[in-house]
Amino acid sequence: MTIIKKHHSKISLCAVAVASALTMPTAMAADNDTTVANNSKQVKEIEVIQVTSRLRKESIQNVPIAITAFSEQEIEDMGIERAGDFIALTPNMTMVEAQNAGTSFITIRGLSQVRNGESPVAVSVDGVLQISPNQFNQDLFDIAQIEVLKGPQGALYGRNAIGGAINITTKMPTEETSGYLETDIGNGGLKSLTGAVSGQLFDNFLYRVTASHKEFDGLIDNVYLNTEVDFQKDSNVRSRFIWQISDDFTADLRLSKGKSEAGALNYVYQPLFGINDANDASVEIEANNLGYNERDISSIALKLDWQLDLGLLSFITAKDTLEEVYGGDQFPYSRAISANSPFGENAFDGTQTQYLDVDASSYEIRLTSADDQDLRWIAGAYHLTTDRFISSSTGLDLGLGLPVIYRDPTVANDISPTQTFAADDNANNAYAVFAQFNYNFAASQELTVAARYDVDKREQTNRAPLSFDSDSGQVRSEEFKKFQPKVSYSYTGLDNISLYATYSQGFRSGGFNQNGVAALASTIGVQGVTDLYKAEETTNIEAGIKALYPKEATRFNAAVFNTKIDNQHYFLFVGALGAQVLANIDEVNLIGGEFDFKTSLASNFDVYGGVGITDSEIKSFSLAPSDNGNKAPYVPDYTVNLGLQYSTEIIAGWLTMVTLDAERRGQQYWDTENSTARKALNLVNSRIGFNSDDGQWSVNLWAKNIFDKKYNAEWVLGGFAQTATPRSFGIELRWTME
Repeated sequence: MTIIKKHHSKISLCAVAVASALTMPTAMAADNDTTVANNSKQVKEIEVIQVTSRLRKESIQNVPIAITAFSEQEIEDMGIERAGDFIALTPNMTMVEAQNAGTSFITIRGLSQVRNGESPVAVSVDGVLQISPNQFNQDLFDIAQIEVLKGPQGALYGRNAIGGAINITTKMPTEETSGYLETDIGNGGLKSLTGAVSGQLFDNFLYRVTASHKEFDGLIDNVYLNTEVDFQKDSNVRSRFIWQISDDFTADLRLSKGKSEAGALNYVYQPLFGINDANDASVEIEANNLGYNERDISSIALKLDWQLDLGLLSFITAKDTLEEVYGGDQFPYSRAISANSPFGENAFDGTQTQYLDVDASSYEIRLTSADDQDLRWIAGAYHLTTDRFISSSTGLDLGLGLPVIYRDPTVANDISPTQTFAADDNANNAYAVFAQFNYNFAASQELTVAARYDVDKREQTNRAPLSFDSDSGQVRSEEFKKFQPKVSYSYTGLDNISLYATYSQGFRSGGFNQNGVAALASTIGVQGVTDLYKAEETTNIEAGIKALYPKEATRFNAAVFNTKIDNQHYFLFVGALGAQVLANIDEVNLIGGEFDFKTSLASNFDVYGGVGITDSEIKSFSLAPSDNGNKAPYVPDYTVNLGLQYSTEIIAGWLTMVTLDAERRGQQYWDTENSTARKALNLVNSRIGFNSDDGQWSVNLWAKNIFDKKYNAEWVLGGFAQTATPRSFGIELRWTME
């Protein structure tokens, strides 16, 4: 009875949120220059942007999906340069950046990403799906639009779109020669340079080349080594070529390559200092080893479009490679070495490394009907092959530095004798067929029926030497498959209001923990861990409203949802083994709602924001039955963001724009035990820009975490904590070619 009351309370909160949205000016889209009268004042009309959420261009107001979208102008005005920047502006979505450059823990509507697992969202760049979650957390530059779709999107985007999808569109090549150059200087030794040039090489052949380089010394100190640990160096280059071969045939080629060097594994072990609290960020880093991280990413993608009488036939193929290695101090992350560990003479104090090598090829073919007909459809097939090698090791800390271990552990014996070594080759083959039908059975009513059938075949071969694993050479295989249906109904018969309801299912593939980890865990009393974790599946029911009031220059989106998760993926860290394990929570229920808005109060004054509420409950957890009834990990109770933009001319010939963003993340637990919660967190960012009237120059002063809030970016059960980035600030100068 208590549980029912709690859920009714959350439903009431969501209803209040929707009702409030109906009575207040709200919006979320890109601005144009149109103004309308409002109580004798001039305010801007907010443009209705076009999105490609359903693989065709449509008005964001008519798509029956909860979408938070950012236009090119908003991306520049808000200073969106990293994934975390736009995620902070998206209701019911958060991201934790910890461990290493390639690791990011996304939570969307209560569905979370875990270490060594797949993302809960599919990420598409220019229509091509990313193949590894380690690709996601990169610098964003030269971006035209970002769309965040919430709710299971597997019917079109496939496996792992269990919580939603993110569409990132880079800027298109231009016929006229154009480009820009931008530099950024900030505290912590930040220096960056980004530039792009675009134009026409010959008739109907356009190009765009973009490059960026960033160096950052860091802001988080290691008090023992007297140096910063969160340093970063990034270099990226991307090119895009579009060839209009004929009136009916277009080729779109995208090439990209990126290299990162950064710190890693900047954790502290709180119990060493008598603390075990997610809210305590006072423990300073004092490991005697400085963590390292190197990541190389390359991608080539080709999209061919043929306009046929039947529709648009598209063929998309991509080749992606990713190589990442990192290492650092290990449990208990102290200044000690193994010979004088605080846990006793010759007790364990170690080092750890991990190496990841991914090579993937994908192929997709789809046929899309014309837009201007009552019955519209899309049908296609997809194939992905992935070769993934991963090795993890722990070693003794002799005070001689950190090893760099790839596929062979023996190279580290004279620096840090290897204690454990696990290595696996993973060969994955995924296949899918999908279709979507949209039918306008009345002028104001649309029914959408979509479905996708995914098959994900995974084979793992143990590559650890026999000296470390008696099961060396063992081959394991498993097949995960799922039919993912989606049905939506939308009604647009009300003036400037769209209503919709959706039923959908999603699925995230299961997989293998590294060979032997279950047996190792049991030797130290951690029971219930298995070498295989199951696929995660969701069932979601959702209803929403989108409204537009041009005379008031406002717009808002609101939705409520109820999601049931079977076999939710959950991360366990076995500190004594340095083992990272994935397990399943048998059943979790999520219920919540959200709305986001933007309104133009005057021609030079905009207000925007959003609220998301998610109530999570563990219904069944066979690994720890005592946790039943608790909240799911990594899920904040709510998220709130509120921002304003004010523009005026302070200096003749220059338009000044002031942007202020405030974010609040509600209380969240990091573990199923709900042993400790991080309290509600408040963060504030700001930006002051000066833009010349001719559009050629802009200067922006920016600051993030203005009030220097000290908190833990991540906290792992047992007291393993990583502090978040403190206040950062800088100045950005941009020149645009006219």
